[in-house]
Amino acid sequence: MMSTPLIAGITDGAWALLWLYVWLLSAIVASYLSERKGYSDRAGLATGLILTFIGPIIWLIVPAKPDSKWKTLGPTGRVQRSIES
Repeated sequence: MMSTPLIAGITDGAWALLWLYVWLLSAIVASYLSERKGYSDRAGLATGLILTFIGPIIWLIVPAKPDSKWKTLGPTGRVQRSIES
């Protein structure tokens, strides 16, 4: 008896692997966001692992600390350079 319906030939094991990747990606994104905003990366890792889909969304809402990388370098970490002519 199958517990998950087959969609486009994907088996139960493939669904489990897909959800594992989603879970790990959520933890990575939440950890990155919390570290950029000046908090501990462990706090982001914990929220990403426990609250899979809403963990990264929570860290997008949490305000950044004044001296954080989010405030000084921006969300992606690239320094904005002025073009001198």
